[in-house]
Amino acid sequence: MKTVAVVGTGAIGTSVALALSRRGLTVHLEDVSATAVRTAEAMGAGSVGAPAERVDLAVVAVPPAHTGPVLGELQRRGVAHAYTDVAGVKTRPYDDLRQAGADPSSFIGGHPLAGTERLGPLAARADVFEDRPWILTPTARTEQSVLNRALELVSLCSAVPVIMDPLVHDRTVARTSHAPQLISTLMAATLVDATESDIRVAGQGLRNVTGPAGGDPGLWRDVFTANADALADVLDTYAAGLGRAVGALRALGHTDGTVRERAEAELDGLLRLGHRGRARVAGAASGAPAEVRLSVAVSGRPGTLARLFGAVGELGGRVEEVRLESVQGPPHGSVSLSVPQTSVADLSRLLRAGGWATEVVTRPDAPHRATRPAGPGDPVAVEVSADEAG
Repeated sequence: MKTVAVVGTGAIGTSVALALSRRGLTVHLEDVSATAVRTAEAMGAGSVGAPAERVDLAVVAVPPAHTGPVLGELQRRGVAHAYTDVAGVKTRPYDDLRQAGADPSSFIGGHPLAGTERLGPLAARADVFEDRPWILTPTARTEQSVLNRALELVSLCSAVPVIMDPLVHDRTVARTSHAPQLISTLMAATLVDATESDIRVAGQGLRNVTGPAGGDPGLWRDVFTANADALADVLDTYAAGLGRAVGALRALGHTDGTVRERAEAELDGLLRLGHRGRARVAGAASGAPAEVRLSVAVSGRPGTLARLFGAVGELGGRVEEVRLESVQGPPHGSVSLSVPQTSVADLSRLLRAGGWATEVVTRPDAPHRATRPAGPGDPVAVEVSADEAG
């Protein structure tokens, strides 16, 4: 990949452009704001103006409400061979493209899980994506070449690719990002009428909880609107827990000792659930090996990756890393999967049922990849080391 167009020169778009320019790519910058795009250019992110000929990839870095229309317009102009975006919601761009009658095969959704609370190109950094997850959401209609270009983009930005279904992505970020943002906002809103003495004694806990509320209200309004149903589902669960907590707290002052004991037990249960949930997040952040890693080799047949990702998704696994390379002719890929240990056998059975030939390697010596001769489907080898398998 040599040429890229970045449309939208806010903090994320400019960060992408800076990372690519640093790698020697030719980057073309567009934005409705002349000030923003000129600032990005002055920072060394690229050159202002539409490319004279079709570029390898166009990166759309605009709010979710505008992503679909901008993608459609870029496609009509024939700006790029492939298109991706960086919006925090992934089903809406596909829906917008479909309703506009545009070509979904040349588009793959993208969502880098990195950024800054500051706005505009001056908040951009070329290294902001380093070692951070970058979600890609191919569909069954996504062309292999488009996926390849998106993977190269992620690699050039030094991020870690994660493959997810668009709907699964939106449900996931509703729980892990959008709900915490809205909850932080609601908590911060209670401080508007707080006294100055209240604010003066505010501790670190309050700062931690309300920190996300400092994000751009306009951007988050668009995100919440685009992912409203999934977000509402998460908040329903949160509201139920909040209701239990309020009920328990009210009952702690009851004159009936039995009622107080039940309230204490309820409150204790909620605290313990929270402790368990926090431990899962802390374990993931520290790299605790809660799941088995599988290395899967796939053929270059059209639709192979989509079939594999669908199979893994049904088992609750996730694709953490993707490498595509050419080995003696046809392109093959090496896909690193994170799968619950209890699902390894089910994964093998599911792959075999789909026509893949598989083998799980668990020898204590150096693991190797083994593949039976290809049957009627695509050849796949599954590899796991003994220490990971336990």
